[in-house]
Amino acid sequence: MTGPEGITKSEDDGADHLYRVRHSFAHVMAEAVLELFPDAKLAIGPPIADGFYYDFDLPRPLTPDDLEDVERRMRRIAAGDHRFVRSVIDREDAVQRFADQPYKLELIDNLAQDDEISLFTQDTFTDLCRGPHVGSTRQLNPAAFKLTGSAGAYWRGDERRPMLQRIYGTAWDSEEELAAHLERLAEIERRDHRRVGRELDLFSIQEQVGPGLIFWHPKGARLRSIIEEFWKQRHYAGGYELVNTPHVGREWLWQTSGHLDFYAGNMFPPMELDNSRYYLKPMNCPFHIMIYKSAIRSYRDLPLRWAELGTVYRFERSGTLHGALRVRGLTQDDAHLFCTPDQVEDEIDEVLRFSLSLWHTYGFTDLVAYLATRPEKSVGDDASWERATASLRRAIEAHGLPYEMDEGGGAFYGPKIDLHLRDPLGRLWQMTTIQFDFNLPERFDMWFADRDGSQQRPFMVHRALHGSFERFLGVLIEHYGGAFPMWLAPVQAVVIPVNPKAFPYAGKVAARLGEHGFRADADLSDNRMNAKIRTAQGQKVPYMIVVGAREEESDTLSLRTRDGTQTQGLEFAACVELFRRQVDERS
Repeated sequence: MTGPEGITKSEDDGADHLYRVRHSFAHVMAEAVLELFPDAKLAIGPPIADGFYYDFDLPRPLTPDDLEDVERRMRRIAAGDHRFVRSVIDREDAVQRFADQPYKLELIDNLAQDDEISLFTQDTFTDLCRGPHVGSTRQLNPAAFKLTGSAGAYWRGDERRPMLQRIYGTAWDSEEELAAHLERLAEIERRDHRRVGRELDLFSIQEQVGPGLIFWHPKGARLRSIIEEFWKQRHYAGGYELVNTPHVGREWLWQTSGHLDFYAGNMFPPMELDNSRYYLKPMNCPFHIMIYKSAIRSYRDLPLRWAELGTVYRFERSGTLHGALRVRGLTQDDAHLFCTPDQVEDEIDEVLRFSLSLWHTYGFTDLVAYLATRPEKSVGDDASWERATASLRRAIEAHGLPYEMDEGGGAFYGPKIDLHLRDPLGRLWQMTTIQFDFNLPERFDMWFADRDGSQQRPFMVHRALHGSFERFLGVLIEHYGGAFPMWLAPVQAVVIPVNPKAFPYAGKVAARLGEHGFRADADLSDNRMNAKIRTAQGQKVPYMIVVGAREEESDTLSLRTRDGTQTQGLEFAACVELFRRQVDERS
């Protein structure tokens, strides 16, 4: 049944308005690109969160002038009254219709024989499409969309397939909404961890050495060290023991764990040594299990909480790598809990409390939990699944966390909680995972001696708090935009002399702050004082301490924050007290 303006009723019902607007703009963009490049080969053009894109195989790389030209053509098309008309054709007609469009032909070929093949036409453009769309281009606001850029994209995300050119755009109902969104995009760009990491000299990626590998520079390594020490202190205080395990393991280990059956595509190729095959570890769990199995465990030994900052290696596709957020060498803050069935409830409650406490300390207070339950294909008995899932749910509710159910979204080996953090720009980041595992204890024949002397399987829980330090630091950089709080800042204060005569005193002040445990530098460069202040502000250093003859005579400091607030004549002891309070409170 066809509804008003060429939209089928089944497609229009419940379809989000902006979804249809953005989908329609994607088709308008394809029409504009074909006007500019008549021989272009079309791939796909879906709506996405906040916008749309379309992939094209073009005769030459796009330029900024091309995008401006496409945008002008889109405005002209959108300003017309071109209806989006749906039609249905058979497979033979579809193949003839798109005979000169190889990507469309592949899409048609991949459809099931009984799938309906529908087209949508507006103005001079027809596309293979399920819809839905708006009724007419007159429902599109020509002043409320913007092309936001272009990038390379492999066809179907496969790096073995052709590289296409993807044009991104965003579309809204009003110019005001568009302006607000573009400002948000600009802020995202300003906070981009790759940009900030480069500007603050925190890390780099050396492509000639290998993509997806992070090089932490001195300031970045200092930031990482601060977090690692905090992480270790909190884990020891929380009843964890830290372990360290090798970077490689024999083939037997990965066969037993199942990684070679289910995860081999993400593992680096093996190394031949002493007539054995060794693999770089993609995960730490099998090593922790081997420590467990190195001794006979009794119910009196449990629970065991073991954590490791273990570097693992995953062969991620080149097209998926993204700064520090998606890498091939990463340090996982893995923890594994081994407990009796009777201890499960308390252990899950404690690990969630522990996780929330750390995230609040880092400045993340807006969190959402997702509870993933048993999928159709799974291992483990019903009672264990029910007990584990119930413990996860009760822990979430006990801590007052908002949560959503992910029915059937658990791994085949156990239910889990995923914690998502919302940053100042409203973006959600999936970070902590608390995951039951009914698979590995069976595979490795893990057991503990119960009170009656019988051998029982322990419950095993994976817990990755940060996920990986690389990804976490990328998120943290974007969360703060590089303006870290005092306790995290790689450089907490820069001492700036008003002139060369004050260089010795500036060095002395920096050294005295260092003796009190603060990370302070003295800027003894040839630049003028104001230039040094601007440099320190650009480096997002929390405090600048300006000193000259007057300060040296009175043993005082002129304190300036990175936002420009100034305090004159501050005694050194008062400065130390201020710094100490901010570090201790982690404010």
